[in-house]
Amino acid sequence: MKNAKQLTDIIGFLPYRMAFAGGWIDQPFVSQNNPAPPGSMVVVALEPTCRFMERSGMGTSTRKIAAALWGDKLPDEDPEKLMRELYAAENARQAEPSGSQDMAGIVYPGINRLDYDFAHEGGYFPVHIESNNDPGVARWLERVLHMVPIAQRPPGYNPLGEKNLDPAWIKRLGQSGKECFDAIVSQDVRRLGASMNECMKCWEAILPCTVRHPTITIDLMALLDYYQSRYAGAMYSGSGGGYIYVVAEEEVPGSFHVNVRIAR
Repeated sequence: MKNAKQLTDIIGFLPYRMAFAGGWIDQPFVSQNNPAPPGSMVVVALEPTCRFMERSGMGTSTRKIAAALWGDKLPDEDPEKLMRELYAAENARQAEPSGSQDMAGIVYPGINRLDYDFAHEGGYFPVHIESNNDPGVARWLERVLHMVPIAQRPPGYNPLGEKNLDPAWIKRLGQSGKECFDAIVSQDVRRLGASMNECMKCWEAILPCTVRHPTITIDLMALLDYYQSRYAGAMYSGSGGGYIYVVAEEEVPGSFHVNVRIAR
C-alpha cells in the first residue's frame, strides 16, 4: 500500500501474541499425561507496533485467519466466544487440531494464564483463564522483556519428530506456566527468568526437536545458553527458533521492546 500514513494501514490493527513458559501444555497429547492438572502456560497480547516474522512462534498464521474472519480489527465481543470461533475456523477439516493458545493470545487482552486439564473438553480449551490488565504490570513487562530476532523455522521442519511424554517433565512444564504468571504479576525479574529457563529444559526433554532438528542450521542451544548465562533468563518464542525472549533489567544488545495490549 503506497503512501500509508500509519504502519497499521499496512499490517492492520489485529493484535499479535507472545507465548511464554508452559507452551505445549495446550496440546491434548501433552496435557493427558499431566499427573497434576491443570497445567498452565502464559500468553501476552501485543499491540501491532511492527510486523513480526512468520514461522517464528508469534501466532501469525492464526492472525491471518482472524483477519479473514473479522477484517483488521477484533470484534467487540466476549473473548471466549471469539477464541472458539477462531479455533473452529483454523481447525476446520484438520486431521490433527491445533492447541488453542494462539487464539486465546490474540483475542484476550493483557497477560493471561491459560490452565489446561485433559478432563475438560479433551484438553482443547482452557478450564480457566486468569487475566491481568494492570497497566503498571504491563509497563514493567515491556521494560524487562527484550526480543532478539534469530531466524524463522526452516522449510520441512517438524517439532514433533520425537516425543518423550514423561509425566514428571509434563508436570514441570505446566508448573513453569504458573510460576511465569506469578512472577509477572509480582514484577519479579529473577522468578520470571527462572520460569522461562525451566520451560526450555522441559521442551528439550519432552520434545527434543523443538531445539534440535536436521533442518535447523543454527545452534539454538548455544545461543540460548549465552543469554541464559548472562541475564535473568531466556526462552525461544516458538519451536525451531523465531525470537529469543530475554528477561533483564539492563538493555540487551540487538533487542527491541514490545507494547502489551491491555483492556481499555
